[in-house]
Amino acid sequence: MTVRQKVGTFIDRRAVQNFILGVILFNAVILGMETSPVIMQAAGPLIIVLDTICLSIFVIEIAAKLFARGPIAFFRSGWNIFDFVIVAISLIPSGQGLSVLRALRILRLLRVLSVTPSLRRVVEGLMAALPGMGSVFLLMGIIFYIASVMATKLFGATFPDWFGTLGLSAYSLFQIMTLESWSMGIVRPVMEVYPQAWMFFVPFILVTTFAVVNLVVGLIVNSMQDAHHQEDAAKTDTYRDEVLRRLERIEAAMTDRKVG
Repeated sequence: MTVRQKVGTFIDRRAVQNFILGVILFNAVILGMETSPVIMQAAGPLIIVLDTICLSIFVIEIAAKLFARGPIAFFRSGWNIFDFVIVAISLIPSGQGLSVLRALRILRLLRVLSVTPSLRRVVEGLMAALPGMGSVFLLMGIIFYIASVMATKLFGATFPDWFGTLGLSAYSLFQIMTLESWSMGIVRPVMEVYPQAWMFFVPFILVTTFAVVNLVVGLIVNSMQDAHHQEDAAKTDTYRDEVLRRLERIEAAMTDRKVG
């Protein structure tokens, strides 16, 4: 076994993956503690050292994967690219004008997604649903555009703060779609001036909140189920291949004994 193979086998060990997961969660706690002035005043230097140690472990892990699998194979995996970008952002010096990069260090917590198989399935299911979701979002955009034009023409003169422009109407309708203070905050005041306004708002809520949004949820659920079935099928194929290899070895050994 070559050095690369030994490094790759070591990195893929479950114990090593659990250790990396622990470091990610510990680093998330450290970054949260940095937001407290009291804690930083009492143990600021220690927290910075611990954060640097965590970052060093991440860098060593990425470097080991690059060495074990080679650049081409490493960057062929989307999850490896994800980890590389997250760690690379943390290495950029957060000087003057780049202070936002210091806040982006909390993105390291997202590495939990690449380390935990169950979370990977959720993300992969979401990504698989994106093509279908594009059609649903296009439908949603058309509905919002039509409703925004209608709301601006119907209510814009009386309620300019909510429906004075196309953009304001779209934002107000988005608030209504989320059911955030939609009745007492927007619809009932409008109905005091336009008693028949419910004939516009109620169908809008039924179409967007209870129909189109549920389509998005359904697409995501179906994609996650498909990803789960594919993973089960891959595990079954792997187990079957392993059984076949063992049977072949047993048959070969029996043949050798008969010949001997």
